Formats: sequence, C-alpha cells, structure tokens
Amino acid sequence: MTTANVPAAQTASAAHAGSEAEGFPAERLFATRRQSLALTDHLSDADQTVQSMDDASPAKWHLAHTTWFFEAFILRDHMPGYRPYDDRFFYLFNSYYENEGERHPRPYRGMITRPSADEVRQYRAHVDGWLEKLVTTSDEALARKLAPLVELGIHHEQQHQELLLTDILHLFAQNPLKPAYALEAPRSAPHAAPADTWSSFDGGIRRIGHEGGGFFYDNEGPAHEVLQRPFKLADRLVTNREWLAFMEDGGYETATLWLADGWGTVNREGWRAPLYWLKRDGAWHQMSLHGLRPIELDAPVCHVSYYEADAFARFAGKRLPLESEWEVAAAGLPLKGNTVGTGELRPLVAGHASSGPRQMIGDVWEWTASPYVAYPGFKPAAGAVGEYNGKFMVNQLVLRGGSCATPEGHIRATYRNFFYPHHRWQFMGLRLAEDA
Repeated sequence: MTTANVPAAQTASAAHAGSEAEGFPAERLFATRRQSLALTDHLSDADQTVQSMDDASPAKWHLAHTTWFFEAFILRDHMPGYRPYDDRFFYLFNSYYENEGERHPRPYRGMITRPSADEVRQYRAHVDGWLEKLVTTSDEALARKLAPLVELGIHHEQQHQELLLTDILHLFAQNPLKPAYALEAPRSAPHAAPADTWSSFDGGIRRIGHEGGGFFYDNEGPAHEVLQRPFKLADRLVTNREWLAFMEDGGYETATLWLADGWGTVNREGWRAPLYWLKRDGAWHQMSLHGLRPIELDAPVCHVSYYEADAFARFAGKRLPLESEWEVAAAGLPLKGNTVGTGELRPLVAGHASSGPRQMIGDVWEWTASPYVAYPGFKPAAGAVGEYNGKFMVNQLVLRGGSCATPEGHIRATYRNFFYPHHRWQFMGLRLAEDA
C-alpha cells in the first residue's frame, strides 16, 4: 500500500477524480483529517513514537506524513504567502520520493522523539488552518485545478489510517502485557458456521480495470480485456477452523506444500501459525486490536503471508484466484462489508448474502495469485507522480477487497493493493478458487 505526492499539473496521470470534481471536496477533506486524529486520541506519546519493525511506522509519523503531503504539494506550491510550520519537516516526513530530495531513513523513524506527538498535532492544525484559507479564497479556476490533488490527498490519508491501525497492532503485539487498542469490547458476531459453497463463472472475454467516473489510482487502469477461463470461487473466506486443520495435519512441516521461497522463509522465521497466534493454557489465542483473545473458529483467518495462503490452497486441493477472477466475481456487488465503519476492527464470521460470494468487501485483504505488474497500456508519468505506483511493480503480489481496518468509502472492486509475499502484518487472508 503506497503513499503519494504529485505535482498538480500531473495529477491526471496519478489518480483520477472524475468529471464531477469541480471544486474542493472540502467536507470530506476535513472529515478525513479529523478521523486520523481520532485514531490516536487514546494513544500515549510513547505509543505514537515507537517503531516496532522496519515495515511499520510510528503513529505520529503517519499523522505528520499525511500533513506533509498537503503542505508540500498543495500549500507550498499554490497558496500565496504560505509559511511552512518548520522547514526541517520536509526532510523528516518525506517517505520515499526521490524527486523531493533527501529524507530520514525509513528504519529510523522511531528515533524521531522530537517533535512530540503534541507538536505533530500543532503541525496538523497549522496546515489545516491554511487549507481552510485556501478553500475559502481560491477562485473557481484554481479550485478546479487543485480538486484532483486534494482528492488524492484524501485517499492517501485514508491509506495511512489503515496502516496506522495495523502498525499499532504490531507494536502492541510486542508488549508482553498485550494491551488493547480498542477500549470497548467488540460486539457479538454471528456464530452460525459458514456454509461451504461455491460460485461458478463462465469463461470468455471479460473487461477489468476502472473506467467511468469517480476517483481511482493509476494502477487500476487502463481498463482492458482479458480472456477468462471458466472458474469457481469459494463463497466465503478461509476460516480459523480450517487453518487449525492445516496446522494439525503438519501443514507447516510438509515441504511439498510450499513454494521454495516460502519453505525457506518458514524455516528461517520459525513460522508454525499465523502472525499473532499464541497458545495459552492449551488453547490458541490471537493478538488483536482488542488485545489477546481466543480465536473465533469460524471467523476468517488473517495475518497470513502469500506463502502460507498458497500452501494452504495446495493442502486443500485448490488454488488462489487470479485478480481478474476476483474482479469478475466482485462486479456488481455492493461495496459494503466489515470495514472500519462497523467498529468491529476484526474479521467477522460470514453472514448471509442474497446473491454472489460473501465477504468480498472488508474483513481481510485477499491474496491473489497475480503478480503486481502494469496493466496493458499503463505508462507512469514523469517526475514524482511516476513514483506513486509504477516503480513498485516487481516482486509483489496483488490483494483485493479491503479489510476490517479499511476506511469507509475507500475501497473499489478495481482497487489493487500489493505487498511482498512474506508480509503478514496487515489484515491478510484468502479465498479459494478452482478451475471449472
């Protein structure tokens, strides 16, 4: 999941807001900014400063980096008289944009004890105040010009809201006290065992990728045709109960189930269960945003890598779906599910659906068998915008569907998330597929 910063003149190549973007989406902009702060309301300064691994970032860094985006690519370039809060922050809170010059190394973000969390909030308030001034003083021409960039900034910040939650979970999982992020106990979920059914899809020429109005990232296009073979897709996600059967049958000790790189990783890292699983008093528990809790057998398994997902599929005599298959199956389904707006902050047992596969949106990001590569006709733009997605199109796999930590309104059926095959600290799970 990448971040972005884009010169306004090139926003059409980085992300697309559709023809309806005729002015600043001000209401959603400031609602998104408030939501990021709300996610850290009950975190201490220490909670927000520590970096638990190289792949994660401190919570206050997420708050500052998303602010840096609006400062560096909207206010600095387009707001007459704008004065930066602190010029040093352009170095501290750049992420990986070579076009923006030198930056603090990613593995050492946890060393930034100053500015404090309080000062980062002051930085946000400074930038938000200037954004409000920009919204109220811009003429129609400037508003039209900047609206796609503001839209991109909103979606960029939503990406970091999800990362903030998954990074806090990883941090709290390292604490022997296993603290909870969410102060309230989760609401009860349905307990009916999900039925084991399959949905069938015909073969033929199918069109995938985003087209039409609305915001989308450049890697979701161009829309193009694919030759789809007939296939079947599991009606629901793989569950913890099924994963336990895999473990008990020696899944983590059976080399023939694993890709070579995966088998090497399993043995090097000592994996014997999904990330955050711990055995207490003879029973499996999993660290969650609600603290350490007994696993719910019929809830979707999560925090598994691509290597593990692929091995499980082999164990089950199935395979992982291609991303084109997933998108064909998701076409026309409501973009509603167990995302962050439910307040659950954990994958839930599959409910009932009137038609089509269940759990396609939310709960866990679903690994696909597709490498993260460019769609036919994709051309990254020159400059900073070219660093948004294009340069990451190697050695990663595509995930689809969103998770229980994905912000409301952020997901699309064409959304392509991507991570390296060994990653598993995100809410990652799987759905099985087979040839028809």
